[in-house]
Amino acid sequence: MASLGEREIDAAKIYLSRPWLKNYDEGVPHDIEVPDKPLYWILEEAARGFPGRTSLIFLGKRVSYRELYELSRRFAGYLKSLGIGRGDVVGLMLPNSPQFAIAFYGSLMAGATVSPMNVLYSPREVKFQLSDNKARILVALDLFKDRVVAGLPDTVEKVVWTGVQDFLPPLKAIAYKLLKKPPKPPQGDRHESFSKALRSEPIREPEEVDPEDDVAALMYTGGTTGLPKGAMLTHRNLLANVIQIDAWFKRGVKGKDVFVGALPWFHIYGLTAVLNSGVYKAATILVYPRPNIEEIMKDIEKYKATVFHGVPTMYRMIITHPRVNEFNLKSLEVCISGAEPLPKAVAERFMELTGAKLREGYGLTETSPVASVNPIMGKAKYGSIGLPVPSTIMAVADPEAPRLLPPGEVGEIVITGPQVMKGYYNRPEENKEVFFECCGYRWLRTGDMGYMDDEGYFYVVDRKKDMIKYKGYSVYPREIEEVLYKHECVKEAAVVGVPHPEYTEIPKAFIALRDECKGKVTERDIIEYARKHLAPYKVPKEVEFRDELPKSAVGKILRRVLREEEVKKRAQR
Repeated sequence: MASLGEREIDAAKIYLSRPWLKNYDEGVPHDIEVPDKPLYWILEEAARGFPGRTSLIFLGKRVSYRELYELSRRFAGYLKSLGIGRGDVVGLMLPNSPQFAIAFYGSLMAGATVSPMNVLYSPREVKFQLSDNKARILVALDLFKDRVVAGLPDTVEKVVWTGVQDFLPPLKAIAYKLLKKPPKPPQGDRHESFSKALRSEPIREPEEVDPEDDVAALMYTGGTTGLPKGAMLTHRNLLANVIQIDAWFKRGVKGKDVFVGALPWFHIYGLTAVLNSGVYKAATILVYPRPNIEEIMKDIEKYKATVFHGVPTMYRMIITHPRVNEFNLKSLEVCISGAEPLPKAVAERFMELTGAKLREGYGLTETSPVASVNPIMGKAKYGSIGLPVPSTIMAVADPEAPRLLPPGEVGEIVITGPQVMKGYYNRPEENKEVFFECCGYRWLRTGDMGYMDDEGYFYVVDRKKDMIKYKGYSVYPREIEEVLYKHECVKEAAVVGVPHPEYTEIPKAFIALRDECKGKVTERDIIEYARKHLAPYKVPKEVEFRDELPKSAVGKILRRVLREEEVKKRAQR
């Protein structure tokens, strides 16, 4: 601390005193205790305490916790027969399914590290991830056969193939094979069927791991900059975050909840908040390989779902669905929105329809992912990402120097806590950039610009790399988007900086209109609307209408894709 100036010392004292604690809901602990256990311990506990309870409902097929545990042990036994153990990587290219859960927990029981993959990956992306992490085993869905085979690196020793039909009720399985005609997996010593692997002898005792140091999941992310890289999340990181979420929710006894499993599990949000959190609570998880909003609403009513983790797009699709009033959604109690800002109008309408609490949270792949959430019962501030969860300290730092900035000032949000990753896999230089030491703590730089208010609530102004420099001004796309979303005809909006010969870059808005407004709203209408609510330098200089905007697997609008398209288009002029 001696090397810090008085201003920085004062700022550090404020953050380290955790002023947000006074706004915690009653009963939420300030800190959590993380058992010195491997992550698969949560499945062992659920199977021991609730063996007959349904863990997963997959297209009508029910899997009990006893079955999930035993099948995971069998998959672990299969991996051990191949010599897979601590330090080895198992890749998963699977949609949400019983196979994903079995392969995930079974791999952990064998001592391996799991690296889930986006099911939309091209052959190039498949090869990049599997080569980068040197995976020895890949578990893949037969429907992805062509892309997997085309991208499979030589380092992968065995591909274990499965199909949706493997876990369907008998009649549905027959119908699926007849109607969908899934491709036949490749044959040969390098290939194996998932069903055969599950006939292996179950592992006698799971592999001992060091929860503090051993990596449970290698989750690929763009991070704050650059190419995708593997965030090393230890058993302790992931278990801590599950316990933090549960403490925040105050859900009480186990074996009661029903989770909506619409978020993809290959993404850290779905993996932690749905699969791992659901298993920790011995909940029943409704499993959707390809989410359909009407199907989800039917199931919420049928199974009386209580917990829903989603993204703003999902909640928006529910409240605008033409049949929403035909379904009873009143069983929902707690819903969380992440990945991008949650518009106030969407939240209010959803809560009016369901009676549930819908709160905005914040996190990163690098934080397992949950770092902050608005209070469930207490004061929720729209536009805020909420309060740091138990055992977590958030602060605002100078993006160019290892020093903390006073509350109220805009800087880079930084985080320390038990859920913060070990580091990026095999990326020493990037680890030096993303971590820094200050005030006795190791801080993770998030790449998000924001500030903390006087009550301890944090706000994201924008991504550091998304900030637009126009005529010397710093323009934050998120602020403009929030204004555009208030226009009655705007369904989706994204603002990016695009190249300009005179001003280097200018803000351009990409907009998807509501169906009833298409052809009736012009570029000038949008710009004039923005002028009424924004300073002149923040007003979009160009507007482009699209039927829909590009999104990630979890429904987050991808500004990066829009920017890349625009840069390429302008370079060709």
